Amino acid sequence: MSQPTRKVWDIHGGIHPAENKQQSLQSPIKAAGIPPQLILPLAQHIGAPASPIISVGDRVLKGQMIAEAKGFVSAPVHAPTSGTVSAIESRLIPHPSGMSGACIVIDTDGQDEWAKHSGVEDFRSLSKMDLIDRIRQAGIAGMGGAGFPAAVKLSTRDDKPIETLILNGTECEPYITADDILMRERAAEIIAGADILRHLIKPSKATLIGVEDNKPEGIAALQKAAQGTGIEIVPFPTKYPSGGEKQLIQILTGKEVPAGGLPADIGIACQNIGTATAIYRAICLGEPLISRITTVTGEACSQPRNYEVLLGTPVQFLLDQSGFKKDNCIRLVMGGPMMGYTLQDTAVPIVKTSNCVLAPTVAELPPPPPAQACIRCGMCAEACPVSLLPQQMYWFSRAQEHEKLEDHKLFDCIECGACSYVCPSNIPLVQYYRASKAEIRQAQQDKIKAERSKERFEARTARLEQEEAEKEAKRAARLQAAKDKAAAVVSNPDSSKADLIQAAIERSKAKKTNAADPAHDAIARAQAKRDGKVEEEPPAAKTERLQLLIASAERRLTSAREKLALAREQGGENVEAFATAVIKTEDKLSALQQELAEHQTSSTGAPADTGATDPAQAAIARAMAKRAGASAGESDEDKTQRLQNLVATTEKRLAAAQQKLSIAQEQNDANVAAFATGAEKTQSKLDSAKQELAEHLAKVSAKTITKEAASAEQASSDDPVQAAIERAKAARAAQADMSEDDKLKQSIASLENRIARTQEKLSAAQESGDDKAEILADSIAKLQDKLASAKQQLG
Repeated sequence: MSQPTRKVWDIHGGIHPAENKQQSLQSPIKAAGIPPQLILPLAQHIGAPASPIISVGDRVLKGQMIAEAKGFVSAPVHAPTSGTVSAIESRLIPHPSGMSGACIVIDTDGQDEWAKHSGVEDFRSLSKMDLIDRIRQAGIAGMGGAGFPAAVKLSTRDDKPIETLILNGTECEPYITADDILMRERAAEIIAGADILRHLIKPSKATLIGVEDNKPEGIAALQKAAQGTGIEIVPFPTKYPSGGEKQLIQILTGKEVPAGGLPADIGIACQNIGTATAIYRAICLGEPLISRITTVTGEACSQPRNYEVLLGTPVQFLLDQSGFKKDNCIRLVMGGPMMGYTLQDTAVPIVKTSNCVLAPTVAELPPPPPAQACIRCGMCAEACPVSLLPQQMYWFSRAQEHEKLEDHKLFDCIECGACSYVCPSNIPLVQYYRASKAEIRQAQQDKIKAERSKERFEARTARLEQEEAEKEAKRAARLQAAKDKAAAVVSNPDSSKADLIQAAIERSKAKKTNAADPAHDAIARAQAKRDGKVEEEPPAAKTERLQLLIASAERRLTSAREKLALAREQGGENVEAFATAVIKTEDKLSALQQELAEHQTSSTGAPADTGATDPAQAAIARAMAKRAGASAGESDEDKTQRLQNLVATTEKRLAAAQQKLSIAQEQNDANVAAFATGAEKTQSKLDSAKQELAEHLAKVSAKTITKEAASAEQASSDDPVQAAIERAKAARAAQADMSEDDKLKQSIASLENRIARTQEKLSAAQESGDDKAEILADSIAKLQDKLASAKQQLG
């Protein structure tokens, strides 16, 4: 019983160009062979390019993955044959713009050695996710022209159940016969792949293979292979461009995919028959997508036919096998004459979407005549399979009225070229639409970037405004507080100023009371010793105290010298004051060092008391003297040598301790913690010895600099630092001849002048609400303390 004929629908518009398909169907599929070199672009599909997982110089086997998918919408790349990776670089790739892209270049070895691979006997034993993962790992992308990764397209959603699965065997473009020859010779593989797709998608109504009625041999082969499978072969009248996805869906089901929508939105899934064959090979044979059927045709080729081509094969390699006559060819086209594009170079490779290489003569594909003015005939609208208004879109495109183009559904245009084909004015309408699409996409991207920049700018502006508002609020609060104080001063000036000064005096006294004052403690100890109320300060405590005082004086001296150098560089007015400070600090440091040396001499060199000698106390004294810097007679050179020896010895001890710790850790010794503690202690001693050596070397260097400065002759009269030091020395010499009362009087006069100047600054700060008012009040309090002390001493 014959199968009832399924109803088919017609689409709007369409054309009937010369088919020119018989030229390449005279011979069966032929293996193109292995070229000397394969060029494999990393972007042979829609989505993110693949990422190489091999390196230059690696040997690869046939079917080995050489680039992995990056992201969900991506597909891996495999080696089509065995060979050596000679380069990973940018090469020309098949593209309308003639652009270059990242490619993996393989120098083939001719052995065609397969990598280990295997298929599954019963694909129904695998889960849907396992099947989709195998398809993804095989690198299968749509082979009908778009190149969308098959695994992504097969990942259907539960909320959008599929009613009908359609396999596209239309191949409506003139000259191309890759699908036709595949149906004739490998119909069983197509049906097997359709069965796998049906198992994955589970259409609730039907699985259809749509074929134009100009392919009777292919239709017969499919019908024979599909017997008993439930897969329907649906022939329909030939019309270009019935092979478009949305057009085929309308022809077979009568449904229209909504503008901007997907077939899944109306319960339909669509795949190409070449993709079905690749899926069959991936699942049942374990072979990744490494080759495809490609038509080489045109009157410039003496032997047009279909080849099974390894991906990455240069176009020139195919042309050589087809008897290509370059002089007869007007231009090479990748694809068909309606939707293909011109190849700029025959070195570009065959990729997953390359279904045809067309080499026409001038008679076959003459250059288009010059475009003329539109006569508004409307033939383009009648031919448009999407029911658009090409004439209106043409005018909007020329005027760059992008909003009107979008309103007229520009992006629904499938760029089939039917409008250009029928235009009596020879206007290249499709080129206008392509250019406008590119401009709109670029404008959309620019708009997105501008909006993001605007958001960042507004966020930054808001943050700055908030910070400025907070600062302004703080300034207003300080100003109000200053105004309140000023108002209080106006109402009672003497009391307010006295209150401020008195508060500063109290704060100063509190600080002095709470702070530990070494000088005050020393005075107290001296008075107690003089009064006989306490015992003599222990030698060790005195040594430690003097060492602390010396360290503090050294830090002050370093700071004073830095300030003096900075003042000299900047030409400041305080050079003399800084020079005086340096001299005083040097004197204090020398006095402390001398006192420490005398103390150490008396501690280590004085005879013992008449009482019994205490060996323990003597050992402690010697240790304290050693810690303080060995003996008083130790020279700088001896101390340096001693410290260097100490550092070297401690480093050896640390190395031995660390070695013992490492051995204990390897042997899981119970004493690991003890060894670790010993290593830590030795490290601490080493750090201390190094620090002491560094400090000693710094002191030696400082002494050397001081001696050289003191012994050097007056360099020149224009040296401000030296002049300041000399003036400070002269002032000190002049003060040496003054009596104590005269010195006190001079100090009192200086303090009174400073207090007067500071009070002027305080008044100005209070009037302006300056934050420095409180600091100036503290300064006046300190100066008044010094003035009162000086007046009390003068009596």
